[in-house]
Amino acid sequence: MKALCWHGKGDIRCDSVPDPQIEDDRDVIIKMSACAICGSDLHLMDGYIPFMEKGDILGHEFMGEVVEVGRGNTKLKVGDRVVVPFTICCGECSQCLKGNWSVCERSNRKAENATKAFGYPTAGLFGYSHLTGAYAGGQAEYVRVPYADVSPIIIPNGISDEQALFLGDIFPTGWMAAANCEIEPTDIVAIWGCGPVGQFCIKSAFMQGAARVIAIDNVPERLALAAAAGAEIINFDEIDGTIPDHIKDMTAGHGADKCIDAVGAESHATASFDAIVDKVKAATLLGTDRPHVLRTAIMACRPGGIVSVPGVYGGFLDKIPFGAAMNKGLTIRTGQTHVNRYSLDLLRRIEEGQIDPSFIITHRATLDQGPELYETFRDKKDNCIKVVLTA
Repeated sequence: MKALCWHGKGDIRCDSVPDPQIEDDRDVIIKMSACAICGSDLHLMDGYIPFMEKGDILGHEFMGEVVEVGRGNTKLKVGDRVVVPFTICCGECSQCLKGNWSVCERSNRKAENATKAFGYPTAGLFGYSHLTGAYAGGQAEYVRVPYADVSPIIIPNGISDEQALFLGDIFPTGWMAAANCEIEPTDIVAIWGCGPVGQFCIKSAFMQGAARVIAIDNVPERLALAAAAGAEIINFDEIDGTIPDHIKDMTAGHGADKCIDAVGAESHATASFDAIVDKVKAATLLGTDRPHVLRTAIMACRPGGIVSVPGVYGGFLDKIPFGAAMNKGLTIRTGQTHVNRYSLDLLRRIEEGQIDPSFIITHRATLDQGPELYETFRDKKDNCIKVVLTA
């Protein structure tokens, strides 16, 4: 089958690889009907996430038709159309029973790697390195889904692939980021990053009752999409002074009650000294992540507020203003998304017409064109916001 594979930093190829096989009675095999390139895939491409190996199949946003079912799986049948959450969950451990799906205690087949990096293993993830289980990803014609009697979401007739696809990651990620903010009706929510996750943060913040949303980025097409959703926008390349001061100016001195970092490890801001230092450290292997946005969100947040971090970080962060977080009494919430905590509610909202998640898609192509579109997405060319691939 065809699959998009990692061959080193910046080197993504469409390879011919062996078809997946049923390995456990709870498995299914799906024929991929749609998959997407996620912003966190770029962290793999750019070498920010460790434990990648040559030939690893990428992708954790995918859906398709069930074509083979393990003997022990009674949830699914051949012909079912499913979205597969990016987190792999056993459904039986103490964390799964609490609904903490992204920290399943059993599904990470490379638990020793995660324990070295994080102190404890977290859930296995599709297509996301040997840090999270070394599972083949969904940017492939066929995908083996382990523990498939737990996470896959059966999609009813009448919902298109493009409407359903993002239930596996970025829609619930944006929703959880907003939910972590405990939004109140008077809240002003500031969101850094207007990429795909940021766009769903904006939609989710409004759907959860925010009074105002301020979106920060420097890419015109992303800012335009944010404005179309009702957000007030800041292009950080075009302002004088700091973003926290600019937010205060926009809000008559009030500032942001809640802040969301939807950027993560690869902040591209270069307007401040700390951001330039981050970039130099990363380029010279003296640092791992570039946490300029997290620093700014902490400084911008009002006392007693919440900083929510859906953006992915992989290592150690320098110069975090923890004194500001402590003295202002901030709450910081983060984590990989507990997709199944939200998926059925969000599917209902799609069915009821509250949101059509396909608004985010700008590029449609096939797996063969995937390597080129990885570069297009990373380099923000051709007004690219979200890429969806088919076989």
